[in-house]
Amino acid sequence: MAGSSHGHTPAAWTGATITFIGFCIGGVFVVAADPVGFWAGIGVVFLGGIVGLVMKAMGLGMPKESAEVAHARAEAGRAQSRHYATAPAAGAEGRSGNGEAQKETQSH
Repeated sequence: MAGSSHGHTPAAWTGATITFIGFCIGGVFVVAADPVGFWAGIGVVFLGGIVGLVMKAMGLGMPKESAEVAHARAEAGRAQSRHYATAPAAGAEGRSGNGEAQKETQSH
């Protein structure tokens, strides 16, 4: 996952942090048996999502992938799947060879 840039943006961090705080608020008020505080925490959770989306719209999120990059990614995926579909199974020769060798030694 080190090669991925999933979530490494100010919009993602801010939205996730606000949402986490909302869950904490809601959790505290669940334990305290206070429904108003619980729903306030749920409101903060939704606020975190809205803030993240607004920040993304402001350009602080991940840029959209260009059509050229999307095509190159799809082509690389197809090439990789073709490679693995035609590659022999690891150790396939060793298993059949060992079995025949064992049969020969048992018959002698």
